[in-house]
Amino acid sequence: MRKPSGFLISQRIASFGHALAGIHAFVKSQPNAWIHLFVAVIVVISGFLLQVTLVEWSLLIFAITLVLVSEALNTSIEYLCDLVSPGHHPLIKKSKDIAAGAVLISAIGAATIGGIIFLPYILARLTG
Repeated sequence: MRKPSGFLISQRIASFGHALAGIHAFVKSQPNAWIHLFVAVIVVISGFLLQVTLVEWSLLIFAITLVLVSEALNTSIEYLCDLVSPGHHPLIKKSKDIAAGAVLISAIGAATIGGIIFLPYILARLTG
């Protein structure tokens, strides 16, 4: 185990570089990431057009972040599973299914938050 060497700016910058490389690899390799990002852009544009409140923005940003983080963790779990067990194994399948299920849960939650926030604005514009 490596001994901590204290706070060094160069190490923090390197850490950000690794994180950005991870985000790049995630977005480049995962079609679902593009779908989530596309929906996120639509949500952000809708938020501006409908002039949602600051609290609503906070909830929307939280929901977007939750879905993207869930998808990134799912991708990471899939890569690790493929490394550990390239062949079929029932526990690897279960692990991948659970990770994918977590993405689905977060996406359903995000869609629910979006519906709760946007529906009243949309209905007000349609009826008023």
